[in-house]
This record gives sequence, C-alpha cells and structure tokens, in this order.
Amino acid sequence: MESKAQEAATAGLTTTKAPFIEGAKSRGELFISQPWEQYSEENHQSWRNLYARMADRWERYANHRFLEGLGSLGLNGERVPKLEEVNRFLAPLTGFKAKPVSGYVPAYLFFDCLGRREFPTTITIRDVATPDYLPEPDIFHDIAGHVPMHTDPAFAETLVRFGRAAAGAVERLVAEEPDDLEERVASNMRAMARFFWFTIEFGLMREAEGDGLKVYGSGLLSSYGEIEHSVDSPHAQRVPFQLEWVINQSFRIDRFQPLLFVVDSFDHLFDEVTRLEEWMRSGRLDHVAPCEPVISEEEIRISLEAARAKQ
Repeated sequence: MESKAQEAATAGLTTTKAPFIEGAKSRGELFISQPWEQYSEENHQSWRNLYARMADRWERYANHRFLEGLGSLGLNGERVPKLEEVNRFLAPLTGFKAKPVSGYVPAYLFFDCLGRREFPTTITIRDVATPDYLPEPDIFHDIAGHVPMHTDPAFAETLVRFGRAAAGAVERLVAEEPDDLEERVASNMRAMARFFWFTIEFGLMREAEGDGLKVYGSGLLSSYGEIEHSVDSPHAQRVPFQLEWVINQSFRIDRFQPLLFVVDSFDHLFDEVTRLEEWMRSGRLDHVAPCEPVISEEEIRISLEAARAKQ
C-alpha cells in the first residue's frame, strides 16, 4: 500500500489535482515550500510544451526588458524551475524573491508581499492535456510570465511602490475608521485590482524605437493566444492610459480582453503609480464604480484583520 507521500509524488503537482496542495490548504497553510521532487514527468512535459510554443511569441511581441529578464534568470525550458534557483539569480538584481503559496492569496496580503519584494508564486502547473485552460494561476504564468519583469530595476521599483500603496489604502482607512469602513475598503481594493489588471497583468507599452506596441503584462506574456490578440487583433481596443478610466473600468477574466491600456514607458508607469497613491491618500478611490471585480465580505474581513495587526 502506497504511503501518502508516495501517492502525492505519483499524482504530481497538477493544477486542481495536487494532494500536496490540498493538504496544505486543509491545514490552513498559505505560504509553503516547493516540493520539487513531486513534479511528475507530465508536469515537466507541460512546462516544456508551454515554454517552447511561447518562444516565438515572446520574440515577436514581448517588451525588450522581459526578453532581457528571461536571459538573466537562465530559465530552463526543459523542466519546471526550482524557485530557489530562480531566486538565486533574481534577488541580487532587484531584491525580489518568488515566495511559494498554496493557492489564492487575499488581496491585502498579496499587495503587502509586493511591498516587501516578495512575489506570491503558485507551484502547480496546468494539465499537459489542456495548455490553454487555466482555472487559476500556475507556475508557468507566475515564473515565465511575471518574474522576468522583476529583474528590471525600474519595473521592480514600480511594483514595490504599487504594493505599498495598495496595502496602504486599507491601512489608511483602518486608521481613520469611517462609518462606512467596509464599503470604502471594498472600493479601494477594487480600484487597486483594476489598476493591477490593466497594467501588471494586461499592460501594453509603446516602444521608443518606433517598433510599435509591445507587451509587458504577465497575463499576456503567459498566453499563447492572447499575446497575439492584444497587439494584432482588430477586435481589441487599445487606448492611451487614463487613470480615472482604469480605476473605474470593470473586467472579466474568462475571455480575451477587449480593452487594453497603453503606457509610454516604465517611467510613465511609475508616475501613474505615484498618482494612484496620491489619489488613494486624498480619498479619490473611496467611491469608484461598482461591478467587477466583486470584493467579498471575507476578503474585506481578512484585509482589515491583517491591517489592524500591523498597527
């Protein structure tokens, strides 16, 4: 009879099918280790397939700093990466580290990690049979999509500034304790989630060298179909970045994005994060438009508890 450890190793670390992850969740463990030896041959094959088919798309559509980041990390296209090896290359460049997690990280905790130069990283990988179906983030999205950008000092500073501003939004409201505290927290979290979505996940940038638009958003950089759609499709609207529009614009996660925002440079992106923080501190994010993303009562409770614990 197989032991639980043997069963876990046999099952691998496939998204939604990993006993190791289910065990961590049942114990309430959010921040975990990466049991690299549990990746199955199918898991490594999934990584190989995903990496190989994205190579040409990256060369054609990715921002040059992403391509430089791929080289700096020395990612191996033949096997799922070990996070300790990724961090060995990443940390000396910008101080960032990939931090393995068991699943969804509540928004406040996620933003707080960014402010401390820690990137919550999913360790499971999508099923080899369904490379285009992703019910939740996986290690390919997080490491091949996000982390190469974290090697760039300008982008890293922008991410840190955003994380601190987003976490600071909840902390500001906890300190002020308005009568409609929960409503204002939800509004600020919705605004921050929208900013993150339309920049860090699905952002486009105008190339200074006259090479048209390039992708810097990680949701695009890890999607074979959507990276092409974002730049070339006549069905996608691409508009200059406008902060007031972004924080009030809802989105859906289950389809190619019909609306994308374009920044001029990483300096421009940093300036917009600075402006976002100014708007947060002046209360301009306290009543943004409703609808997606919906901020649950549980999310608000976790955020308030964590912010109060830091006081």
